[in-house]
Amino acid sequence: MKILSGNSNRPLAEAIAAYIDLPLTKASVRRFSDMEVFVEIEENVRGEDVFVIQSTSYPANDNLMELLVALDALRRGSARRITAVIPYFGYARQDRKSGPRTPISAKLVANLITEAGADRVLTLDLHSGQIQGFFDIPTDNLYGAPVMVKDIEEKLDGDDLMIVSPDVGGVLRARGLAKRLNANLAIVDKRREKAGVSEVMNIIGDVKDRRCVLVDDIVDSAGTLCNAAEALMEKGATSVHAYVTHGVLSGGAIARVSSSPMEKLVITDSIQSTEAVRVSHNIDQLTIAPLMAEAIRRISEESSVSSLFD
Repeated sequence: MKILSGNSNRPLAEAIAAYIDLPLTKASVRRFSDMEVFVEIEENVRGEDVFVIQSTSYPANDNLMELLVALDALRRGSARRITAVIPYFGYARQDRKSGPRTPISAKLVANLITEAGADRVLTLDLHSGQIQGFFDIPTDNLYGAPVMVKDIEEKLDGDDLMIVSPDVGGVLRARGLAKRLNANLAIVDKRREKAGVSEVMNIIGDVKDRRCVLVDDIVDSAGTLCNAAEALMEKGATSVHAYVTHGVLSGGAIARVSSSPMEKLVITDSIQSTEAVRVSHNIDQLTIAPLMAEAIRRISEESSVSSLFD
């Protein structure tokens, strides 16, 4: 087995390699002067089981192109099997036609990854489950819930805990977490007038005198989470925390979180954190390296991945 890392999240790749006790494969991933991506594998990969770790986060197009070129380099280097390990799958929110003459970009990206040479895909908390069906190759979608549950149990365990979905679309995810924690569930009903702007309309469930934990897969502008946190506090919640798998945190998201009533926003390292995230007083980060590493090990050994979540 060999592990190759792109430039999108090198610290996570190094942590995964350390967990498996395997050095990262030597490779040069660089740009020409006109910013063309160039990848050169500096070790023999013929007949090897190779895992390419690359989140397609900001800059999404550059990181996606790095992944595609690396897959092609490995295929032409005669690797036996190539697994694209994508902790954060960019373009996942474009998983359906949102209006006339709009693309389904998640399907396009799935096709690109397959055509570039990937034999299988390993990812984490896809925005929607149907994206697995966009790939014509085996796709393992891991869940960040076990990592979050452990942290919540250590810091927030108690009878007054309430798991909250920030929108109707995330109810299934929140219900699964609530079941693991033996906690109650509430739902924020919101109406989105346009992309990037959300308006909280109503809270379904009694959150008075409860410590609320918002659960979601992606936090981008953080508008939804901050509006939900304000609505929960207005309804009598004693505190609001948020646990989100992918911390995109674009634009003024970090400032928005800092000034919100949320005591903590907890994200994972599926996306490499910026300096602003690291110094923020109310944003914490959990590592998914052991989870991803164990899944990689099981895929290589041809053993069960789903049993990780039993």
